[in-house]
Amino acid sequence: MTDITPQMDSETEYFAQQIADQVESFLVAVQAISRDEDGSRAISLLLLEVSQILLAGARLGAQSDFTPELEFQPDVGPDPDLDAMRLRLARMLDPVDTYSYNFDPYDAELVTAQLSDDLTSIASEVANGLRHYRAGNVGEALWWWQFSYVSSWGNDASAVLRALQSIVTHSRLDAEFEIEIEQVEAAAEMLGSEADVPR
Repeated sequence: MTDITPQMDSETEYFAQQIADQVESFLVAVQAISRDEDGSRAISLLLLEVSQILLAGARLGAQSDFTPELEFQPDVGPDPDLDAMRLRLARMLDPVDTYSYNFDPYDAELVTAQLSDDLTSIASEVANGLRHYRAGNVGEALWWWQFSYVSSWGNDASAVLRALQSIVTHSRLDAEFEIEIEQVEAAAEMLGSEADVPR
């Protein structure tokens, strides 16, 4: 039987390998961070990891649209069980877990979310693409990573990044922002800031 699967050029294969490496690094790091008892280090590391996965997403978004080779997504098994990680993150980030953001920057409506939920959702989305990649479905992996970045996890990761930056800002710059004083104190405590909280 003749193989009619279109051959992928080496440049695209190399690009897919880079994205897969970034995704795997993100997944391993977030799992490890969720087990860390040091909340201040967790905020800094999550800021770094979310920035890195957003870089991978931006690279995917800048590419021409990838087209899956098959009409239906191949079965790569059940989704990973990330609920334990989500619960660990929720406990660790409890003082600052809930945050608000604009889902659409052209719409003034605020959305309330949890860092732990969004981080877990991002991990689940990118892990699906990684399973396709490891199964040899490179075209499907690229399509899924690109599609899910544009449709879901790119927006979630951007919101999480802004929230994590805000925690660092409140702690490091001791800035006057229109938020509850308890949140400023929580941010300072998580990062071990010795700066006075604005009154």
